[in-house]
Amino acid sequence: MRGAYPGTFDPPTVAHLAIAEAARAQCGLSTVDLILNRDPLGKSGMRPLETRLSMLGAVAANRPWLCVAVTDQLHLADIAEGYDVLVLGADKWAQVVDVAFYESELDRDRAVARLPKLAVAPRHDFPTPDGCVVLDVDLSQVSSTEARAGRTDLVLPEARPYL
Repeated sequence: MRGAYPGTFDPPTVAHLAIAEAARAQCGLSTVDLILNRDPLGKSGMRPLETRLSMLGAVAANRPWLCVAVTDQLHLADIAEGYDVLVLGADKWAQVVDVAFYESELDRDRAVARLPKLAVAPRHDFPTPDGCVVLDVDLSQVSSTEARAGRTDLVLPEARPYL
């Protein structure tokens, strides 16, 4: 079974790895693909793709179950096509169901209907979708924003040389 875990991973944090590990364990995944988008929907001001790829490559190097992929797809339904499980945070789920990211409510509903099984990391006050696997992780002390602002203790050690 394969899991798709899309994100910007700028930088890859201890929470990203905890989520991938929890999804692997709780969903019986043989591999988890960390998927970078060349031009992510709703994101700007990130490190160059090559830098983020190098960081993720270093993180995955000693974890044979963890892989890195790149996509041009924008919507998670398209990114997750062909995977058994889509791994994401509850904050990202809020974006998935936000009609502002689609042409219409119908387009959103069709995209959501195409999603594979969901493994969702709980996050702050964001709801998790009904029927998903709620990942057993605590993300309350980890923020990618804080990691970008200099909290290197939140960044995976393998990625720190690329900061």
